[in-house]
Amino acid sequence: MKRTFAAGLFGVTAILMASSAMAGEAKVFETKSAINNLSTVMVEGGKARDLTVGLGSGAYRRPSDPANMFYAVSDRGPNFVCGDVETVLGVSADQVCKGQKVRVYLTPDYSPSIYTIFLNDDGSFDIKDVITIKDQNGVPLTGLTNKLTVAKTEKPVDANGNMLEQSVSSIDAEGIIRLTDGSYWIGEENGPSILHVSSDGTVIERIVPAGSEKDFEGSAYKVTGGLPAILVKRQTNRGIESMAVSPDESKLYFMVQNPLANPNADAYKAAKNTRLYVYDRASSKLDGEYIYQLDDPQTFRNDPSKKQNAPRISEVLALGNDRLLVLERTNKTTKLHEVELAGATNILATRWDDMSTSPTLEQQNDLGSINLVAVSKTLRFDSADYPEAPNKLEGLAIMGDGALAMINDNDFGIKGDPTKVILIDGLVQADKF
Repeated sequence: MKRTFAAGLFGVTAILMASSAMAGEAKVFETKSAINNLSTVMVEGGKARDLTVGLGSGAYRRPSDPANMFYAVSDRGPNFVCGDVETVLGVSADQVCKGQKVRVYLTPDYSPSIYTIFLNDDGSFDIKDVITIKDQNGVPLTGLTNKLTVAKTEKPVDANGNMLEQSVSSIDAEGIIRLTDGSYWIGEENGPSILHVSSDGTVIERIVPAGSEKDFEGSAYKVTGGLPAILVKRQTNRGIESMAVSPDESKLYFMVQNPLANPNADAYKAAKNTRLYVYDRASSKLDGEYIYQLDDPQTFRNDPSKKQNAPRISEVLALGNDRLLVLERTNKTTKLHEVELAGATNILATRWDDMSTSPTLEQQNDLGSINLVAVSKTLRFDSADYPEAPNKLEGLAIMGDGALAMINDNDFGIKGDPTKVILIDGLVQADKF
């Protein structure tokens, strides 16, 4: 791809150019902010690991916000599976996991938080306000797994292998938007769920799959079963990892990261069909569910694979009404697709939401054979064309001059990766909000 430099970093709001061929050079930002430093962790016989805040799980900027500023959200803290123990801590997996299938949390008390980020002309970024997400009693929420009985969950342990107590109220924050009234909506992976959060970080409401409300009893915030019951079939660690809002703030958009394990994990591994939801804020109900087909995993050029579950959805950004920018990625390659809902089949409250339907939606990649139409996709960005782009891009925000900011989830530096922001002008065309 031929790229030309696009000047003007933080000017007046502008419409992004329609063609990716018009995209400008990437500018990369890093931070030296002390707020970014989390802690140093070391276990007996292992190596010291300096942790930083993984503040790139989601991003958003309102049109009225300062031109060089956006909000970002962190997820559940530094955590990993047993297969990563030796790489992260320098000891054997048996020392920490003790032969169990568990997830390791290095800082179990960490609270998912909202950060305000300012990009500077010198290529640095500052982290300003930090808002801890908390319950109605002002108690900060942790990122530990929920004690679920309807959906599958994972058992958490600390760095020494001690079993940690699961929580009914903990969250794994992954996507974020902010409304003009100052409140936030957050996509949450564990439940899976979506959260309405006040301007000070207090959870107003958590909306979970119908029928799973009892698993959250005892939470010091309101819990509503307003999502389709079938979402309890999300694969572990593959829940809701996105959140977007329409220009008039009447609709929220969010997606399941991967196809559901419906009826089982084998279906999840082979499926291309993941689900995109539209939430009507006036009625507090869903009014749309659409099919998004993931790309062939061999087309992700930095790390091609034959595993269909390698691609996943990590962010959604509204470019207009029912027109979205969807971030589809693997570990080392990120694509951005412009998506239109017009012409796609709305499957909300149809047999495809019924857990007794067989074969399931996830077992039928050929949608034409079942008279369903997925949302349209147009490729606007491929990180393989930008060697300076970091891995695991997960947050998107349109800046004041119309450039697109992308931030990575560095997994709290468990493998030494820093958080970076990449800024590119001219990738897509956004409506004026």
